[in-house]
Amino acid sequence: MRKIIIDPVTRLEGHLKVMVEVDAGKVVNAEVAGTLYRGFETILAGRDPRDAVFLTQRICGVCPADHATAAALALDDACQIEVPENGRLLRNLMLGGNYLQSHITHFYHLSLPDYVQLPEIAPFSPHYTGDFRFNKEANETLGKHYFKALEIRRKCHELVAQFGGKMPHLASIIAGGTSQNATTERIVAARKLLKEISEFVNSVYEQDVHMLAGTYQDYYQLGKGCGNLLTYGAFPLDQSGSKNLFARGAYKNGQYASLDIAKITEDVSHAWYAGSSGGQPASGTTKADAGKRGAYSWVKAPRYEGGVYEVGPLARMWMNGLYHSGISAMDRIVARMMEAKLMVSALERWLDELNPAGSCEAAVEIPYEAEGVGLTEAARGALGHWVKIRGGRIERYEAVVPTTWNASPLDAVGQHGALEAALLGIEVPDADNPLPVVRVIHSFDPCLACAVHLLRSGKQMTEFKI
Repeated sequence: MRKIIIDPVTRLEGHLKVMVEVDAGKVVNAEVAGTLYRGFETILAGRDPRDAVFLTQRICGVCPADHATAAALALDDACQIEVPENGRLLRNLMLGGNYLQSHITHFYHLSLPDYVQLPEIAPFSPHYTGDFRFNKEANETLGKHYFKALEIRRKCHELVAQFGGKMPHLASIIAGGTSQNATTERIVAARKLLKEISEFVNSVYEQDVHMLAGTYQDYYQLGKGCGNLLTYGAFPLDQSGSKNLFARGAYKNGQYASLDIAKITEDVSHAWYAGSSGGQPASGTTKADAGKRGAYSWVKAPRYEGGVYEVGPLARMWMNGLYHSGISAMDRIVARMMEAKLMVSALERWLDELNPAGSCEAAVEIPYEAEGVGLTEAARGALGHWVKIRGGRIERYEAVVPTTWNASPLDAVGQHGALEAALLGIEVPDADNPLPVVRVIHSFDPCLACAVHLLRSGKQMTEFKI
């Protein structure tokens, strides 16, 4: 028996520790731990509810539009607001542009270095050795595209900034819609940027993913995990929000079902929080217990109807009937690319639908007491914000993010989280170079900065050791 500890896992947002036990060259046990500690819920308590849109974006610099959207939707729900047509379209455009930046970043800068031998200089070296299959010409081509992708992801930021004022941490998404309307000049500038992004996605990105998938076909058989998929739905196509670009639902044991958010719970039996179950996000508590016996992560364990579910681009494409090839490390990469192609087309349509003379913002009156839920899809998967308002201020706020779903620890009945389950059974020929383990981890595109939260009443933790 050999224990392999990767701490931290590099090329992702936040601090992730992964431990796998390898017996006879195969992973027989896995623990995925979030080792970061943060306090966004505490920061929000007592503030004006409208602050949530801006403060929650600071949870993550990679996907701030995702958190801004979820927070705005939660406030729309609490305040019973219907967002005007332009506000809906502009929110979609900013969230969609953030998707494209995130997907391109994941493939080229976070995942591809697991498969391609880049120049032997920092930050590419040192690196694992072993199972690299591309010839010199292919390595050079993909290496050039690595650097080209840096330019394209910057253009994705510029696209979002056309309507958000800046990126990351955009300024125009607010409760009730957006504070900045579309103008002819901004639409023209966005079209020019989107044209360059579209050309890259539909030629370079797509071709490179197919090249990777063709060379590493065995990765279609690795990292299936729990096999269950869940989506909250995203990108409303009408003002009522009754129809979305991405459908809401759950997939389990080959069966599709509608989603009931009342069945979402958070288990903390193996997380450093008091108790064994955090209950539903709308009413659960979050009290730190750093010395808890049997705990190994600051990430909670969200469950739906008590089951483990994977979230992300693969889940969305599967739920929409656009991808059914399989569930694996490679399927996640291919589905993410296909979603990027879909997103480019959607952004083009939404730009066409914008009316510079239309309204983008509804009047907002913060109620004395209310509750709201904002469900959307971040680039990495299902994202939910729950807010409780009392006395016109935030009394309680809770964010359950994609990586909380995917990178959750064991629950009270011994079920591994989606990423842990995906690591079980993987063959590791060389324990000193656990490339298959790292490749499966990166296929989920974890974001630990989003996943870890902490509330500690009356005290400030000044020292934390693992």
